[in-house]
Amino acid sequence: MEGIIDAHHHIWRLDDLDWLKGPTQPRIFGDYSSIKRDYLINDFTADLKDSGVEKSVYIQVNWPLHEELMEAEWVQNVSEENGWPHAFVGYVDFSAEDTNSTLKKLNNFPLMRGIRQQLHWHENPLYCFQPIPDLMNQSAWQSNFAHIQEYGWSFELQVFASQMKDAARFASDFPEITMVLQHCGMPEDTSDVGMNLWREGMSRLAECQNVHCKFSGLGTFIHRIDPDFIADITGECLELFSSDRCLYGSNFPIEKIWTEYQSI
Repeated sequence: MEGIIDAHHHIWRLDDLDWLKGPTQPRIFGDYSSIKRDYLINDFTADLKDSGVEKSVYIQVNWPLHEELMEAEWVQNVSEENGWPHAFVGYVDFSAEDTNSTLKKLNNFPLMRGIRQQLHWHENPLYCFQPIPDLMNQSAWQSNFAHIQEYGWSFELQVFASQMKDAARFASDFPEITMVLQHCGMPEDTSDVGMNLWREGMSRLAECQNVHCKFSGLGTFIHRIDPDFIADITGECLELFSSDRCLYGSNFPIEKIWTEYQSI
């Protein structure tokens, strides 16, 4: 049996992250005061002890604007010095005029495997990352986005249920680019209406063979680990995407706010 790969985690130095070192503010994952500190690779490997995880993928963690190359260089150096992580997903703003130049520079880092620019929009400002729900539909944004195909990189697709119709059309427009749906499509509204909207959107995305589903971040909205909730969501995702198009990520240390690694 092959070892487990954690395909979604973060590490950081507090001083690098303005959003983390500043005053605590209401955020999607609740009170995060417990993680307002350095979380280095040795902290991560200590947390995953006895979990069976043998490799990991670092996901960008929103360094200040225009510091994405500094983030990539730091993670690359951490890996070369410690042997972890084994790959990373960096950041690019596809709305920026210098996108292609940034992509070329990121390609100099051997561990680069993909890009995450968070696209999620929500009526609740607490859940909202982008100012508009359909950034992925903007022609200039798409023109820049298309360049990642030149590098064979994946894209981390992060949207809410209300955006999934647009996201499915977006994914179908770029069938050669692998897209990894974050956090099982972020099912934040667990009412009957909310879950039906999520199921409808997930069905649309599952029809796109280039979209894969990441089992991660399922405590983000409920601020706890709920085995029944996780089983229900992942079970439905497996039926839609099949095991060949599903992968696991811990979302540590965000999930560390409410649980231990071995409980995920």
